[in-house]
Amino acid sequence: MGWTQRIARLLRHRLRDERDTRRAIPRQLVERLTQRVADSERRHTGEIRICVEASLPTSYVLRDATPRERAVAMFGKLRVWDTEANNGVLVYLLLVEHAIEIVADRGLTARVPEGEWQRIVDAMRAAFQARRYEEGLQQALDAVTALLVQHFPAASGAPNPNELPDEPSLN
Repeated sequence: MGWTQRIARLLRHRLRDERDTRRAIPRQLVERLTQRVADSERRHTGEIRICVEASLPTSYVLRDATPRERAVAMFGKLRVWDTEANNGVLVYLLLVEHAIEIVADRGLTARVPEGEWQRIVDAMRAAFQARRYEEGLQQALDAVTALLVQHFPAASGAPNPNELPDEPSLN
């Protein structure tokens, strides 16, 4: 990437902040997504987190980091990797670059082919391009839920602790 492109990318990222995230994901949508994640997690033993960021931190932009690198870092920072059965999933959106990433822990990646995750991302992208953001997020949550129910169903009467917050992380 040339210097002109680097400076342009840096400016795009510096001109976005948490207010942009709050406009894209208003409080009412946060509440609906939180409830949808909570409802989902009653059906399986996995944990789902949604993370939406307006832009990358400057240090990421300066070293030409990808949205995937940031998603993996947020997977760790939000402790999605720290679940009992290693079956956490992070749905990550980077608004300024229109990037969508799904990061799943090793307990799930061992059972779900990469192409399945890509199909979920592609469906989200199509919904987002049509400006159906809530629908795209709901479809993704439904698809992730189906995979977790298939591979890590909640057993009737067995303990199923909520290991992570259900509310999306907005930055």
